[in-house]
Amino acid sequence: MTNPDSETPLAQDSDAPPVDRRKTMLLRLGIGIGIAAAAWGGWYALFQHGIASTDNAYVGADSAMITPRIAAAVAEVRVMDTQRVNAGDILIRLDDSDARVELAAAEAALRQARQRFLQAQANGHSLDARVSGAAADIGQARARLAASEAELRRAEDALTRRQGLVATGAVAGEELAQAKAAAAAARANYNSALNAVNAAEAGRAAASGNAEANAVITGVGNIDADPDVVAAQARVEAARLTLERTVIRAPIAGVVSQRQVQAGQQVAAGTPLMRIVPLAQVYVDANFRETQLRDVRIGQSARLTSDLYGSGIEFRGKVVGVGAASGAATALIPAQNATGNWVKVVQRIPVRIALDPAELKKHPLPIGASMEAEIDTRD
Repeated sequence: MTNPDSETPLAQDSDAPPVDRRKTMLLRLGIGIGIAAAAWGGWYALFQHGIASTDNAYVGADSAMITPRIAAAVAEVRVMDTQRVNAGDILIRLDDSDARVELAAAEAALRQARQRFLQAQANGHSLDARVSGAAADIGQARARLAASEAELRRAEDALTRRQGLVATGAVAGEELAQAKAAAAAARANYNSALNAVNAAEAGRAAASGNAEANAVITGVGNIDADPDVVAAQARVEAARLTLERTVIRAPIAGVVSQRQVQAGQQVAAGTPLMRIVPLAQVYVDANFRETQLRDVRIGQSARLTSDLYGSGIEFRGKVVGVGAASGAATALIPAQNATGNWVKVVQRIPVRIALDPAELKKHPLPIGASMEAEIDTRD
């Protein structure tokens, strides 16, 4: 016969009241949860404490917008979307007919300016000779004036003597008339010589003025320093620059994106034609909650993964900057928090993270790709 007091514990538990069994299960569940929480806390303290993470992160780049510097028709487009180009590669050729005509006209104007300067230099020697010749002419005219003045005095003296002898009858009337004619002729010769002196002096003054005016042109001494030549040379350089701008080259290496131009299209200066995206120089703008930025500093390391490559490919980065404003503050229509129905929303601040160029070369990231970023604030 079986003794009721010799029942096993299992039998006792199964026969225990439901309340006791519930307490036992809850106790065991609590112990399990406590162990899991302790394990998670230890793991977090060792590996995740001080890590700021977000999945609100996107790839960006300082791309180059290609625009023409002049208005012209498009003669040739050498690239297409998604094509890789190097810095200096020809992207577009514009029609250069007008630019070549302008350059030819500017070069002709430069030759004319140089020719005028050389002519002025040659005229300078001729004008100097004229000034010297005018001085000699003045000397000769003054000599003739002195001779005519002496002749006039002799003729007037002879006339005066004969007029004094007319009353005595010693001089005939005909002789007196001849003396008067000689005195008149001497006076005319004197006046003519005087006018010649004045004309010679005026000629020398005119020659000197022309020489001085010519000296202003040639006074710089060097033809390349002449103002007209310098201005013409500047016009040539401007025309040559316009001709060079008919060939549009890639300013940076990257991938062609957003091509908006076709051959034959008339474009104006500043018209967006395409964009060059430097995939080797992309960065990530990670938008962290403002409550995560307390310990974020420039220079801290970061780990990133992309939706494109999955979690198996990890990118290393470094914090290079923290945004100066939240996205809400710089939005086209900023939030008006002064209204009565205001609800506090945790803002997000962009943090820029630079990526390792070697990793980007192995695994290129397109602009706008989604990323997950973690910043180790313990650095």
